[in-house]
Amino acid sequence: MREEAITQYQDAIDVIEHNERDDQKKQEKEISRIAEEKELREAFVDGLMGGQLFDDLFLEDVDGPKLNQLPQMIEAYELYKSKFCKICEELVTFGLKEAQNRARERSLFQSAVNKAKEADKVQGVAGINEFLAYKKKVLTELGQVSDARVIDAKISELQEELNTVWDTLMGYELQLAEQLEEVNKDFERTMSDMSGTFTEIVQNYFTQCRELELMHHDKLTETALLIMEKVVKNELEEELPEDLRLLFVDKDTITNAVNTSHDLHNQRIDNKEDDIVTRVGNSKESYNARISEGEVQRNRHRVAEINHFLENIRDELEQYENLDR
Repeated sequence: MREEAITQYQDAIDVIEHNERDDQKKQEKEISRIAEEKELREAFVDGLMGGQLFDDLFLEDVDGPKLNQLPQMIEAYELYKSKFCKICEELVTFGLKEAQNRARERSLFQSAVNKAKEADKVQGVAGINEFLAYKKKVLTELGQVSDARVIDAKISELQEELNTVWDTLMGYELQLAEQLEEVNKDFERTMSDMSGTFTEIVQNYFTQCRELELMHHDKLTETALLIMEKVVKNELEEELPEDLRLLFVDKDTITNAVNTSHDLHNQRIDNKEDDIVTRVGNSKESYNARISEGEVQRNRHRVAEINHFLENIRDELEQYENLDR
């Protein structure tokens, strides 16, 4: 009995551990899927993997799937699908590579910006520390002086030096602002060129998709009309399914069905192309706008910071003068 209970207990533990491993695998798979979707979306090539766009062509196409199952069309359909999906896969690969290139350019840009800011900070801190050391020295000396005229003269010297520091710090900030403006413009030109090239190549891929769709449409039209002729002449050897027979009642009906299928496919292709091109343009403009706005805010903050520092020093000197009097 004891051994049986132990066995049952172990079996229950094994089941729990097995379920936990399954849950862990599912969780890891979901995390991986979300990360992949994010990567594809940021590269503007989401919705293209695994034949997604090809499947989307038929979402609203009622008659196309039926016509493509005609014995004369099965091989042509599979070839069309294979070539179409290959183009999409090539576009995804290209998109991911270009996303890496854009990320590298952004990294180089940010590095240049940080380098300029650090250089400005170093020289600004050096100037401030030099002034603070001078101020401390003068105020220490004034602590041993009782002559009001000497004190006033020294305070005036400090105030003049403070004005010089203000001019210097503002000069540094102006220099940095001009430097960053030039760096930003260079970066914007680079990203604009990259976005333009990316868009052109994306449009070329979608042109290939439309050419494949047209070739398939022509093949389907030719096949459908040949079958229509045989139906009219009662020479069709194989029996058509009921839903297909309804399409082959006359030439206009089958032609409309084939053309509607073709139009729906082209619309899907066009919509996907427009979606990518629009998002690329919006992303570029949005990123550039954030850079510009960020620089405006940085400049305003820095100017306010310099003015605040100087106001504090002036208040300190005024208080010293008032105490002396």
